[in-house]
Amino acid sequence: MEDMINLKINGMPVRVHKGTKILEAARLLHIDIPHLCYHPDQRIKARCRICSVEVVGKKRLLAACATECWEGMEVFTDTKVVRDTQRGILQLIMADHEENCLTCPRNGNCVLQQLCSRFNILRPNLTHVAEHLTVRTGNPSLVHDPEKCVKCGRCIRVCKDVQGIEAIGFAGRSTGLKVTTPYEDDFAKTDCVLCGQCTVVCPVGALVERDDTDKVLDAIFDPAKKVIVQTAPSVRVALGDAFGLPDGSIVTKKMVAALRMIGFDKVFDTNYGADLTITEEACELIDRLKNNRKMPMTTSCCPAWVNFVEKHYPGEIEHLSSTKSPMSIFSAVLKTQYARQEKIAPENIFSVAVMPCIAKKYEARRPELGKNGNFDTDAVITTRGLIKLIKYIGIDFVNLQEDEFDDPMGESTGAGAIFGTTGGVMEAALRTAYEWLTGREMPTLEYTPVRGFEGIKEAQVKIDKYNLKIAVVHTLKNAALVMNKLQVGQCDYDFIEIMACPGGCVGGGGQPVTTTFAATKKRMSALYEIDRSSKLRRSHENPYLKKLYAEFLVSPGSDKAHQLLHTCYQARTKEFDF
Repeated sequence: MEDMINLKINGMPVRVHKGTKILEAARLLHIDIPHLCYHPDQRIKARCRICSVEVVGKKRLLAACATECWEGMEVFTDTKVVRDTQRGILQLIMADHEENCLTCPRNGNCVLQQLCSRFNILRPNLTHVAEHLTVRTGNPSLVHDPEKCVKCGRCIRVCKDVQGIEAIGFAGRSTGLKVTTPYEDDFAKTDCVLCGQCTVVCPVGALVERDDTDKVLDAIFDPAKKVIVQTAPSVRVALGDAFGLPDGSIVTKKMVAALRMIGFDKVFDTNYGADLTITEEACELIDRLKNNRKMPMTTSCCPAWVNFVEKHYPGEIEHLSSTKSPMSIFSAVLKTQYARQEKIAPENIFSVAVMPCIAKKYEARRPELGKNGNFDTDAVITTRGLIKLIKYIGIDFVNLQEDEFDDPMGESTGAGAIFGTTGGVMEAALRTAYEWLTGREMPTLEYTPVRGFEGIKEAQVKIDKYNLKIAVVHTLKNAALVMNKLQVGQCDYDFIEIMACPGGCVGGGGQPVTTTFAATKKRMSALYEIDRSSKLRRSHENPYLKKLYAEFLVSPGSDKAHQLLHTCYQARTKEFDF
């Protein structure tokens, strides 16, 4: 049994495990000690000191986020000296902070704004000394406004400790300290892969995604446009967070109803595209196995992961599956076969994707994912962007009457749903590959060895005469470990799934800013629940997918399928092309 200790916080006794920090102990008593730099998924930084508390016997205030409790400790979080200190820190931060809250993307959802309201700081009482700094907007995904930065270090920690990229860091010292990129270049010219994890942990508006909601509304208001939306699997288990629902709530049908109210002409499901991706990817894996082509094959549905390979491991590009991501496959089919069936000119279709990922904004601008200078996906908005649209329209999301996706591209399988979690792509691909190689259904559809939150998961699967060694990886820091082995010939896997974000798309860079590892795990469970409750659980069983192949694509892996559903990649310098 772990050692337990007893202490008092504001006179109230509490019993905690040895090693518990004061901030965590206070939560057991339903006391929220104010904090700014602290994040539950990161190493302790103790930079901002807003969590300062008074401890009996100590001459100075201690940081609640960094101080471990001890037996008999007495803590006070609400004394005058504590309050005056916290208010003073906030006043100092505000003196060096851009004062445009009303027009800030994080207005109403900003930790600094909430703290100022909590401490009744209605206006700064110190001279405003903020230096005018240039806003970086030189890429399709990410906006960096250094004047809003509070120097908490959250973005630095996630970029270094979770992704291993280190595209951003501290520069200067004292009053000249700032968070910036090497040589203060735009993110597109650095090692950044646009995963967007920095935008999820930033407590203010210093790092946000590029907002395309106005572009979408302009298209909806254009009578000449048929505006069609697709929604990624992980959006439906994260969207409810912003409306007070429990983490991981499945809000698929409310989401569909909200999208109709916003004004989309058709509401389709990216899971249909995921079923197509799996069908083509499984076919490609079998072809590589049978014909001794480049192995191991790695998934390519995560755009930040693809960016990572192109920038950091250009010599290993051939390992990437040539199959497009579900979003890009969906958009390609939308503007070809669907347009033909519905007798709509492709140029009159405005294709919108709701994604959990800001890297998808860059993916949509890849010149190879379009035709004659026109992109297959016209606009990408994140889960946060959809939240903004729902609030703009004034929709009472929680009490919405539920609705269903449109046919034919609203039909999908459980395999398409689990695409949104780490291990889901691998599991879905195995269900199809096993049946095609053996002629039998996979004995157990739920392949648990690839499930869970472990950074690198390994397993072996016997399929016919092949003994496949597989790996499932999430976060780019873990991906680098695998790729380094691959570079020196020490990687004996046959098939590798890699997702850039913690937990996969459920923890993506475009998800609500309240996203934590704990919330991500609940979303993972929700996607598996969607799979378990689905009538069809193998991608190749999707009836509309079968019809698409019969009437248009001929068969998985056919020349026609390759022309429409596959792509290519290229080695890049640090700078993206867009």
